[in-house]
Amino acid sequence: MKQKSVPCIVYRGGTSRGVFFKESDLPKSRSAQERIFMSAIDAYNPSQVNGLGGGTSHTSKVIVIHETDSKQACLAYTFYQVGIGDAIVDSAGTCGNLMAAVGAYAIDEGLVQFPSIDGVCEVIVLNKNINRLVRLEVPVVDGEAQVDGDYLMAGIVHTGAKISVSILSPSGGKTGTTFPADTRTELVMGGQKVLTTISDIVNPFIFVHAHDFGLNGSESNHILSQDQHLLTQLETLRAQGAVAAGMSETIDAAKEVPSIPKIALVAPPRDYFTTSGIEVKAEEIDIIARMISMGKFHRTFAGSGLYNLASTLLIDGTIPNACYTSSEKKQLQNIRIGHPDGIAEVTVELTQDGKDVAAVGLDRTARRIFEGRCYVPSWL
Repeated sequence: MKQKSVPCIVYRGGTSRGVFFKESDLPKSRSAQERIFMSAIDAYNPSQVNGLGGGTSHTSKVIVIHETDSKQACLAYTFYQVGIGDAIVDSAGTCGNLMAAVGAYAIDEGLVQFPSIDGVCEVIVLNKNINRLVRLEVPVVDGEAQVDGDYLMAGIVHTGAKISVSILSPSGGKTGTTFPADTRTELVMGGQKVLTTISDIVNPFIFVHAHDFGLNGSESNHILSQDQHLLTQLETLRAQGAVAAGMSETIDAAKEVPSIPKIALVAPPRDYFTTSGIEVKAEEIDIIARMISMGKFHRTFAGSGLYNLASTLLIDGTIPNACYTSSEKKQLQNIRIGHPDGIAEVTVELTQDGKDVAAVGLDRTARRIFEGRCYVPSWL
């Protein structure tokens, strides 16, 4: 069988990796585009051995770069989550980690004007998934996005150049409101009522308290991933939450969109050991969280989820807020989230009344890994 090739670039952004395509290099048909994405990543095999994916939700991703007429943004882009062992391409959600890589891409591809001297360049891009502007502060060296630096982020072994990501007016991108079912929503799981918070900030998430499942929240991914009953319970709640939030009309329809809303367990701070064997002390964090993405526990925590959780934690009446032991509440605040492999710090700017989010930001690193042509079957 003959193959054809499509130009692409591979970037790591934060703890995610994605294949970048230009819209102009792709066929106009959406279905033809999706077949290319699935072949490039290899959605068909759980191992994704026949493509560029890595068999995990954070490496099974595609970004499409669009030209834009926006006077504020230098480019627009769409994020796609590709299935793992399933022929699925989903653009309903977005990726907070790869936002940093989009900023690096804009610099590397010469889409942003910046001073000839080295320094930090402000890049504004439009995320079409949530129709929100993203502001990125990207360090530049010799006309390219800087890679080397002294910033170490959890989940990445080597330090890199810090890219600051800020999403402006991040609430309601999918449902039109921050809390589509109020700050607390009662869902039913196996005849038992469970209190949840459904929050639409960057990506829609459902937050549940770990103790409702007999957990303390600090359990390792290895233990959690082996609990099939827990995974089934959380998927049941996830689908119910999608209906309660008005994102799906039926439970079956919700199950056909596995990418959003995502669901996460949260708990008050306590000591625990990370996947890498490093001890995290309770006083070093504001909350513990474990999340599921595409049916599996996430190795760290999705960037979009970090934005959402940090913001929701500061809003009274939510499940994450009930886990927050600090009485401090300022308009601009750093929130420290303990995830399976370390600590992530998120900057949250609340509105003047403290009831919503004006902006949310996170520091990431990014690296251009590969540039070339991806081969796919010629019939696609």
